[in-house]
Amino acid sequence: MRAAFDMGYTFFDTAECYTGINPDGTTAYNEEAVGEGIKGIRDKLILCTKCGVRFTDAGMEMDSGPAAIRKAIEGSLRRLQTDYIDLYYQHRIDPKTEPESVAETMGELIKEGKIRAWGISAVNEEYLRRAHAVTPVTAVQNMYNMIDRGTEKLFPVLEELGITLVSYTPLAKGFLSGRYTERPVFNHPEDNRGGRYQFSEEGFAYYRQALDLIRTTAESKQATMAQISLAWMLSKKPWIVPIPGTRSPERMQENLNASDIVLTPAEVKALDDALDKMGLVDSMSKRSW
Repeated sequence: MRAAFDMGYTFFDTAECYTGINPDGTTAYNEEAVGEGIKGIRDKLILCTKCGVRFTDAGMEMDSGPAAIRKAIEGSLRRLQTDYIDLYYQHRIDPKTEPESVAETMGELIKEGKIRAWGISAVNEEYLRRAHAVTPVTAVQNMYNMIDRGTEKLFPVLEELGITLVSYTPLAKGFLSGRYTERPVFNHPEDNRGGRYQFSEEGFAYYRQALDLIRTTAESKQATMAQISLAWMLSKKPWIVPIPGTRSPERMQENLNASDIVLTPAEVKALDDALDKMGLVDSMSKRSW
């Protein structure tokens, strides 16, 4: 995290439910690691975390009721060692809780100074509009990349309401970096890449044409495939913020340098037209979540 900050990164994203297991069997929270990492630089960055999701043996459970949100924010503030969150997300839509109730609770937290803004992750237009009418939404965090383009249908709404799109998995779990020349197999129980359509036997073969397109563009720009994938996104709209993740400082620097690559509107349109012809948007329905 310090290496990222020294490079120029100032936007850090985590979540209450990003957890693992410590050697002694206790729960390891990513928020705790982030809290340690931002000591001494807290006021120089934008800190984002999320609430409303927990993982059980039965799968992912959602709870965005007022009491759950208030309990979650106190835990996050403690683990992150801060007294406020810059951007606080509802991690997933909770079918048991109306958007107006979530928005009202978030508005109260803003007034109390515990959060400065709020957002919603994996949201649709109806839910977003209802929530925004109660307490304005600052950001939407949805999956968006060159092969997962379903979020583009929200673009007119985001533009109308002045909401930022924070794109998660902007490199499609590393697929768009071109690092996988053969279909990989992910066996670790905490690695969710194996369930993604692009890494299935069918999906890997299907999306190879997209990789060929990105590779050709990268060669013409003397850039890496990951940089072209990020530059494409940055060129789409000025209010899109991609959040690529990595464990490597070298990859962090590579991703950061994507902002120096210029794609003209004509080049972006050419890429979009080629992707449309491949039918990549429609293929999203095949993806395993």
